[in-house]
Amino acid sequence: MNRNLWLLSACQGLFLTNNVAFIAMNGLVGLALAPFGWMATLPVMAYVVGGALSTPLVARTQRLLGRQGAFQVGLAVAVLAALACAWAVVAREFWLLCAATLVAGYYNANAGLYRFAAAELTGSESREKAVSLVMAGGLIGAVVGPNLAAGTREVLSVPFAGAYLALAGVALLGMALMALVRFPPVAARESESAGRPLRDIMRQPVFVVAAATGALSYGVMNLLMAATPLAMQQCGLPFSDAAWVLEWHVIGMFAPGFFTGHLIRRFGPVPVMAVGVLLMLACIAVALSGIELRQFLVALFLLGVGWNFLFTGSTTLSLSAYAPQEKDRAQGALNFFVFATLAVSSFASGVLVTTQGWSLLNWGSLAPVTACGLALAWLARHQRRTTPAALAG
Repeated sequence: MNRNLWLLSACQGLFLTNNVAFIAMNGLVGLALAPFGWMATLPVMAYVVGGALSTPLVARTQRLLGRQGAFQVGLAVAVLAALACAWAVVAREFWLLCAATLVAGYYNANAGLYRFAAAELTGSESREKAVSLVMAGGLIGAVVGPNLAAGTREVLSVPFAGAYLALAGVALLGMALMALVRFPPVAARESESAGRPLRDIMRQPVFVVAAATGALSYGVMNLLMAATPLAMQQCGLPFSDAAWVLEWHVIGMFAPGFFTGHLIRRFGPVPVMAVGVLLMLACIAVALSGIELRQFLVALFLLGVGWNFLFTGSTTLSLSAYAPQEKDRAQGALNFFVFATLAVSSFASGVLVTTQGWSLLNWGSLAPVTACGLALAWLARHQRRTTPAALAG
């Protein structure tokens, strides 16, 4: 079990290497190739739109091929998409770049299930720690992703073409590691109608809050992270500084993974998620205090830690909302809400930061963060009211 979890954590790290490098590069490459400046983050948006559109296909592939085969298909798509991105940069084809990142969204949606697969590698008494440990694998992406983008940016004569080729190599390494993971045997196939309809699963308060907080926290995190390289460039800071800020941001996202599971196990997901809301509010306060390197660095680090608490907590919370035979439809729905929100935030980040500025972007982030806090308060109140009734029954 431990060996499989560590291997899956490494695959998560390579996935985040791809993600962080995409975030660091796609907005800047888009700015260089786009017909208009406000279209700069369309390649970033295409990546998450591709993830949203791919969720039904990913769920079907998971049912047909199982975890192992489905994850390998996602990695193969990542290789092909990275090669297409490299060619788009060389040919200076903006729309080809958008199309390639749209296809790469399949890998994004597919690898988004690694955290759920982690819960299946261990018993129910340890699943919080398993999810948290695999999430901690993103530390690899924190260190490798920004440095890979910066170090390979000028390897070829065309800026960033070498970086996209390097990402194809990262995905190939992921395929090799994924082949070593041993997932639990696939149970006898259930009929498509096994378990409750998705609408009944989605009506549960615990599912509503898990889906809302997971999607909104990821959306705010992506909104600010995707805009950061552009905002720092507008402030006259070099790309190396932006890569360093993103590195510490992703460290904040995944380093807590070594202990978030323990906190959730001890205090429950809702209190840990509430701390995540407070950390995100602190991020916004720091970001609004100035536009020096230190403000970007501290704000993005707090943003990363706050996201970890909220997203790991929402994932753990959602595990109680569905039965094993319902997992494909429930997890597909959860991922769809995340990617749909990411699509909106990716596009909005480019438009807002290039037309309205960094400060307005942060002020606007207060609304979804506050909504997360209100949703958690509502769920806590609902649980306090229903628990005595359940005990009495």
